[in-house]
Amino acid sequence: MSDVTDDVVIVGAGASGAAAAWRLARAGLKVTCLEQGDWVRYDDVPSLRTDWEVARQTTHHPNPNVRRAKVDYPVDDSEAAIKPFLYNAVGGSTILWGAHFPRFRPSDFRVRTLDGVGDDWPISYADLAPYYEENDIVMGVSGLAGDPGNPPRAPRPMPPLPLGRGGEKMAAAFDRLGWHWWPCDVAINSVPYGDGREGCNNCGPCDLGCARKARSSTDLTYWPLALAAGAKLVTGARAFEIETDSLGRATGVAYFDRDGATRRHRAKVVILAANGLGTARLMLLSQSKRFPNGIANDTDLVGRRLMHHPTGMVTGTFDEPIDGYAGPFAVSILSQHFYETDPARGFKRGYQMQLVRSNGPVGTACGGYLPRVPWGERHHQVFRDTFARTASLTVTTEDLPNPDNRVTLSDSLKDAWGIPAPKMTYRLDQNTRDMIEHGIVQATTAFREAGAVAVAAERLVVNAGFHLLGTACMGADPASSVVDGDCRAHAVPNLMVVDGSVFTTAAALNPTPTIQAVALRAADRLIAARRDVEVAA
Repeated sequence: MSDVTDDVVIVGAGASGAAAAWRLARAGLKVTCLEQGDWVRYDDVPSLRTDWEVARQTTHHPNPNVRRAKVDYPVDDSEAAIKPFLYNAVGGSTILWGAHFPRFRPSDFRVRTLDGVGDDWPISYADLAPYYEENDIVMGVSGLAGDPGNPPRAPRPMPPLPLGRGGEKMAAAFDRLGWHWWPCDVAINSVPYGDGREGCNNCGPCDLGCARKARSSTDLTYWPLALAAGAKLVTGARAFEIETDSLGRATGVAYFDRDGATRRHRAKVVILAANGLGTARLMLLSQSKRFPNGIANDTDLVGRRLMHHPTGMVTGTFDEPIDGYAGPFAVSILSQHFYETDPARGFKRGYQMQLVRSNGPVGTACGGYLPRVPWGERHHQVFRDTFARTASLTVTTEDLPNPDNRVTLSDSLKDAWGIPAPKMTYRLDQNTRDMIEHGIVQATTAFREAGAVAVAAERLVVNAGFHLLGTACMGADPASSVVDGDCRAHAVPNLMVVDGSVFTTAAALNPTPTIQAVALRAADRLIAARRDVEVAA
């Protein structure tokens, strides 16, 4: 057991933890980050192997309950309609992500004012705009400026990736329908960018690790900068308690090292960046006389308001090859035509439609995306008619906060060190189901317009819990939120949360750029308020 004292200790080395560590270390603060996983070896990623599609379903499956790696913790999802996707490593879930990189829209921060649902954020799009821009440069974003459906932005650091034959076909259909679409902003290099990082070669299995390092992840972008600025990173550190003093102030983090020994890392400020499951779990585990229900949980909001992005999927099959397997799988075109509330549709808020490329040969044969290829005497013929001829549109909806959708501690499941696992309790409401149904109709219309010879729909992609949001929500009122607009816990001013847990609402867009913008802003606010949170000037 060893005690170390820093200005700041961060739990989690993923999208937000890496960004915060860099910003704070650059300002001269003494920062250490504790990460449960390890560094990725890019000379041994599954995308280099012929069995890469097998790895996707086993050793590199994004669901820890399937993957069961030594560095993982299990998740009790027995009462969850959507299953968890997350990854423990330096880089966190950016190691396995699709790298879609959209920004939230201004309306996403004001849904209570605009639509009478959810809550307004205590910060605005304008507050995050400069951090979005800075984050685009550090992460490296390919895309096209000028989208008329969003506020003006600076030119992307790199030009957009190719749309692909399927993207071009669907974009033309959207044009004929008069629907908005735009090339996706994506954290994948279209040309060489960054230190030793090549441009994308459109090989496809981005989620399994890019040997060219074209796909951004924070082990490649923020962590080299953070370490050069003086930050320290401890891997194999399984945090199990935020420790407090008699006044309820955070004093540091207790964790098991990779050998199972208990260690403590003391700091003047504790920052949580362990995603909407891991952060809520650690806060609920951190019980004391002052906080018997978990740290900063006086209002019983820690773990509540769990939000995903419930997703339906529509797949079109064409009578000619469209090279659906070639290129990053989820970053071709994006439509926000049905994004804002329209009372005539019968539901609040809206959804995005994002074009997804098709599976490789094994995934196609085993029915990874729709349509299913049946086993039996017709299998080979159906495979020939399907492989490389499909594309899918996801219908990704806004998920409004519901206090009954939550993360608690499992009473039956523990991790390898005996720490209670997080339990997800989650169900879809009727508003979400109505959005998905509407989106399926529209996506079907788009595929028919594009000339698809067959269209199939999946009304809920169960294995789509890749966005874990809202479980330590941000707000101005301590009675109805866990942290304030600067990401400081109302009840514990020297405890901060900077991951997706703080999201007041979920929007209907991939959250990583917003998570990182929030983390950068929170780090700046901490630097400006050092004396108030006991960090030496």
